[in-house]
Amino acid sequence: MIKDKIKTRSQLVRLVRQLKKRKKRIVFTNGCFDILHSGHVYYLERAKRLGDCLVVGLNSDRSVRRIKGKGRPVNTENDRACVLSALASVDFVSVFSEETPLDLIKLVKPDVLVKGSDWKTAQIAGAKEVLSWGGKVNRATLLKGRSTTATIKKLKK
Repeated sequence: MIKDKIKTRSQLVRLVRQLKKRKKRIVFTNGCFDILHSGHVYYLERAKRLGDCLVVGLNSDRSVRRIKGKGRPVNTENDRACVLSALASVDFVSVFSEETPLDLIKLVKPDVLVKGSDWKTAQIAGAKEVLSWGGKVNRATLLKGRSTTATIKKLKK
């Protein structure tokens, strides 16, 4: 079931702990994922290939409004979490309300942290921490011309 992939922090920590005991490689990424498009799907599939379990930290509605401004998100956090959960590449989704997913990253302690290539490693929340425990930071190539902002601009024309 799709809803089975959406986890609270405590549920996620328990599951990740069990997976790590079985020597599974945990990959973490995060974002707003407001209007899911082919760029998102490509990015998430690439992230999944870096390990055994892909955890997606999803910005809450309040968090998206702070980052993207009035009128965003287009879709609610529940709807966004359900759509992400329907993807085969996504193992778990957990919503966070903080400005960055740093607290969630510290709880999950992923082996690999993935962000888009539009971010410099020094700008990526949690990069320093992941590197400190021996993990890796991956800056994934993005599909050009694919973005939620561009989609919204097209719709407004």
